[in-house]
Amino acid sequence: QVHLVESGGGLVQAGGSLRLSCAASGRTFSSFPMGWFRQAPGKEREFVAAISWTGTITDYADSVKGRFTIFRDNAKNTMYLQMNSLKPEDTAVYYCATFRGGVVQRVAGEVLSWGQGTQVTISS
Repeated sequence: QVHLVESGGGLVQAGGSLRLSCAASGRTFSSFPMGWFRQAPGKEREFVAAISWTGTITDYADSVKGRFTIFRDNAKNTMYLQMNSLKPEDTAVYYCATFRGGVVQRVAGEVLSWGQGTQVTISS
């Protein structure tokens, strides 16, 4: 099991940027595809982005494509989400996750481990 800890959330104005980090413990970090999900108040948790264990395959929700970039540094056991051109509708708690099955996923049901979440708030 991989233990995940997110950081980097905060309050920024619309149009600004944030970079989220997800630090993982465990020697098998580089073996897992990983991703980011988010959950806004009163809404279901939704997929944001995912990345293969090599970092060569990425996938994005349409709502963030072109604005967010997911990447990872396996030597540092850390995954990142660079968020640019932020919008008020990006406000949510952001969770990092590892996926079972060895492939990039979009489904929360395929998550093996969750982080505790980090709050992102975008003011208009």
